[in-house]
Amino acid sequence: MKRIHFTAEDLMRTRVAPTIGVAAETFDSVRMLREHGGGLAFRRWQVAVRGRLREQALPLVALMPRQGPLVDVVSLAGSSASIDEAVDQLLRAPRDLMRIELENVDFRPTYRSLARNLVDGDRTARLQVASALRACHGLTVAPYWTRVRTHLTRARAAYVDSLAEGGVEQLLTSLCGPLVRWRPPVLEIRHPRDQDVHLNGRGLVIAPTLFSSQEIELLQAPLDPDRPPVLAIPSVRDALDGTALWDGTGEFGAEPLDDLLGRTRAAVLRAAVDGCGTTDLARVLEISPATTSHHTSVLRKAGLIASRRDGRTVVHTVTPLGRALLEPGSGTT
Repeated sequence: MKRIHFTAEDLMRTRVAPTIGVAAETFDSVRMLREHGGGLAFRRWQVAVRGRLREQALPLVALMPRQGPLVDVVSLAGSSASIDEAVDQLLRAPRDLMRIELENVDFRPTYRSLARNLVDGDRTARLQVASALRACHGLTVAPYWTRVRTHLTRARAAYVDSLAEGGVEQLLTSLCGPLVRWRPPVLEIRHPRDQDVHLNGRGLVIAPTLFSSQEIELLQAPLDPDRPPVLAIPSVRDALDGTALWDGTGEFGAEPLDDLLGRTRAAVLRAAVDGCGTTDLARVLEISPATTSHHTSVLRKAGLIASRRDGRTVVHTVTPLGRALLEPGSGTT
């Protein structure tokens, strides 16, 4: 059991984040494949991806312990949604940080040499891990990232709604379930390792995760004790919630719609399914508002989206023709 102790100041400083970062999601996706985890919710994804990860995944597999604490990839590679930024941060991570993260991990004997080389500052070993992270991301996460980000955005929105309606205590209460219990002023988390964590005024960051679906993790920055810890919460709670993520994705991750419209334009169309403003589209897809406006203009001229003004915001929604492209076989009305 992990017990997180809050003060009044910690409650005031608790906030929510959109993601733990693409590097950690990639690492967890490889671990899920290796351990055959995730259950029915991830079966379709596993069928599409399994067998494609071969020797390029070995440097990441080497960092997965036999048991006990995991390597904190967020600490080493950051929480960016950009794989380029994550790889760059991993390559620049201080040697002291690498040592702290790796020295107490129970690595399998076959892979201990890589961990030892990383701790010793070997540049080749770090490049191997960075290359594996990028390669695995391209196979297990990148083809699905638009849908994953949409899913995580909705999970975060639910946290924000709880926060807005009843403050931090209601947010913490909303997390309660088999893995979490809020007993003010302590948040209890079912965990194989017993630990008391005192926030001491730092607050807490709560972030939804997708591929780390096995347990809730508390991520802390060992070289920055003043930084608030991150509580990573699995966002897939049932098989139906999970399987919807993989609907319509091709066996090799490259959807025909991406080939037809281009990846970014297809992503704009998917993100506008429930209605979305230009600024929100740009933020979710991590492109500039000008680029977003260009793509929405092209989609509107093609009859795939409709746009209307709501105050200062232009809201884009998918037309029946656009939905027919997103859902092959559904037809138009």
